[in-house]
Amino acid sequence: MLTRIKKTMAEREDGFTLIELLVVVIIIGILAAIAIPTFLNQREKAWTRAAQSDLRNAATEVESDFSDNGTYVGATGWHESPDVTVTLPTATTTAYCLQAVHAKLAAGSNTFHLASSDGKVSAGACP
Repeated sequence: MLTRIKKTMAEREDGFTLIELLVVVIIIGILAAIAIPTFLNQREKAWTRAAQSDLRNAATEVESDFSDNGTYVGATGWHESPDVTVTLPTATTTAYCLQAVHAKLAAGSNTFHLASSDGKVSAGACP
């Protein structure tokens, strides 16, 4: 009896069946299909928030320059996040409009502006 068990154990091949491997691959595929779009969406939100945050920080710097110089024209000195470009395309002695563009966002949704008239960040270029 003991010899028969040993012989059966020796003849048995260890490993996974094709069905078991296919089930594991399918499960990994389903998990990837759920996780990858969620990750990409979160990354785009982070890029949008970075551009908006840079606009608010630049507005603080522009207001600081105004208190020092009495004009918004020529204000500089703000810091930008990687891939974000903040410009001051419109500036007078009484008003300004800051614009931020994030290089990694899709064209059409990568530009934001902040005008001194309302102080809110909005999508699109300066009017």
